[in-house]
Amino acid sequence: MYYSRKIDSLKDIFQASQVEVRQDSLIVDGRTYPIINDVIILLDEANYPPAVKNKITSSSAVSAKNAKDFAPDIQYTFGEEWKSFPDILPEHKEEFDNYFDIVDIASLSGKRVCDLGCGIGRWSHFLRDSCGELVLVDFSEAVFVARENLRDASNALFFMADIKKLPFRNNFCDFLFCLGVLHHLPSDAIEETRSLKRLAPYLLIYLYYALDNRPVYFKALLAAATIARTAAAKVKSGSFRSAFTWAVTLCVYFPFIIAGHVLNIIGIGKHVPLYDGYRGKSFGRIKQDVYDRFFTRIEQRVSQKQIMSLQKDFTEVRISDSLPYWHFTLKA
Repeated sequence: MYYSRKIDSLKDIFQASQVEVRQDSLIVDGRTYPIINDVIILLDEANYPPAVKNKITSSSAVSAKNAKDFAPDIQYTFGEEWKSFPDILPEHKEEFDNYFDIVDIASLSGKRVCDLGCGIGRWSHFLRDSCGELVLVDFSEAVFVARENLRDASNALFFMADIKKLPFRNNFCDFLFCLGVLHHLPSDAIEETRSLKRLAPYLLIYLYYALDNRPVYFKALLAAATIARTAAAKVKSGSFRSAFTWAVTLCVYFPFIIAGHVLNIIGIGKHVPLYDGYRGKSFGRIKQDVYDRFFTRIEQRVSQKQIMSLQKDFTEVRISDSLPYWHFTLKA
């Protein structure tokens, strides 16, 4: 049993006096959580995705609760996205370096790190040898993909959970990162960022930026994309999503990227939408982002000014001036 040697860690994470690991469940101070493929299921039963519902009977699961403020369509979309794009790609390493440019990774040695909204575990993949313990959390079926991608990481723990309802103790980890997640919640992204202060004293966050450092025509294109996204996100057909993703990648993203390459010869490629973020990316990586962007119903955008408002809650707010905008660190 994978967690039989992690009882002390589990006790500490849950701040529990009694933890028992069984073949298919974890018992924490009398409460039972199912385990599937080494993933501990913390979700309320009403919020189980299909893969979990099909494997767990109500007699062995946590009793169902109200699913208020839970977005099952977002859960479905990310589950389908990461099952469709499960591989950790070479360009993910460069993206990891970009996100973590304001983090002293050496300082994480021996520390417990949480990957909140882990997806396929692509960022944890590059951190697994740099920290003491990894806690990966996702509310979708993507967490099962993360388990496979980190099969060689014996220091990792995997949880399927609603990040708004984590049953973990305060400051259960030393460092927490949450990249590209909070802006997809059905609640204010800045307020959700503020609430993470309970979980760790040191945070790395990425929220979609409000194009506040871009020309006005970027915002016009975003408005058009938002109209398309709002319509596309309502369609769950796999064949439609596949065809739409291919079409937008080939007919929208690639023309902009090619135009950026051409104009970059005279040094103005950065003024072409999409070019900065996608130059040098593989076709598969761009397709994954297209899927992400157009099939996720909720998408919030924040400005630097909004991020800096967190100064009243944290002792330090540091925003990176580099792509991707905006990623920032917070210290309690």
